[in-house]
Amino acid sequence: MESRSLRYFVAVAEELNFARAAERLGISAPPLSRAVRKLETDLGVTLFERTTHSVRLTPAGTVLLAEARIALDALQAAGRRAQRAAGPESKLVLAIKADGDGGRLDAILTRYAAEPGALPVTVRLSGWGDQARLLRQGEADAALIYEPFEATGLDSETVSVERRVAALPAAHPLAVRDRLSLADLAIPGVESGRLDGLARYLDAMVEQHGISDLAQLLTLVELGELVTVLPESVTARYPRPGIAYRELPDAPPATLTIAWPQHSRSTATAALVRAAASVAAVSDASDASEESAA
Repeated sequence: MESRSLRYFVAVAEELNFARAAERLGISAPPLSRAVRKLETDLGVTLFERTTHSVRLTPAGTVLLAEARIALDALQAAGRRAQRAAGPESKLVLAIKADGDGGRLDAILTRYAAEPGALPVTVRLSGWGDQARLLRQGEADAALIYEPFEATGLDSETVSVERRVAALPAAHPLAVRDRLSLADLAIPGVESGRLDGLARYLDAMVEQHGISDLAQLLTLVELGELVTVLPESVTARYPRPGIAYRELPDAPPATLTIAWPQHSRSTATAALVRAAASVAAVSDASDASEESAA
């Protein structure tokens, strides 16, 4: 399959309309339709169910859409990595959301600097949920990212696991209690033991208020605009008199990972992953020792 055929197919699959897909691609509809028909013929499968009123993906089309996105991202990433490799200095790009390292970044970079083959590290601060995209598109070599995230085409290792807490205004009626449940927070799509709706809720808040980092999110909490759920490590870095952090025994833990592209053969990236794993092992041993002493 040629990359152009895949790009044409993805456009139609995402628009589910040949006219809109053609406009998006900057071509006319007839050659787009012929290209998709040829792709179906070459593969020996039907990718779309077409009627006069609708276009729908078949099961084969649904599978190809997921695989085609990976393939096109990989092609784009290969080009970007080649361009970066031609630069005057080799470096490793680590994507991270501001304040999204669980307090582990300095320890990881210090440990990494001692690894054979370590390169200078450029930390790229990213927006909400952007780390995985940057990895797939070749703009970053590794990322520190909290689960869950879209892991297609990526590998990952756990860096830390910590409890979650509720963050609410100090004047909130629930702030008089030491412990809360997820149900108490009344966040849409969030229930005991499950945080499925938390990302959608935060995405909506980002869009509504233009939030770009954790400090802005916490400011909105102080102002009474929202309540949220955060990793416990945030409480040490952002103690604010206007925010009450409360235990959430029924919340699943916050798992921080280091992620990288599955096809990566970079020894420098592998060294960074080893450094992160080493920091995680030391932290686990320390936590176990504290629990034993308690």
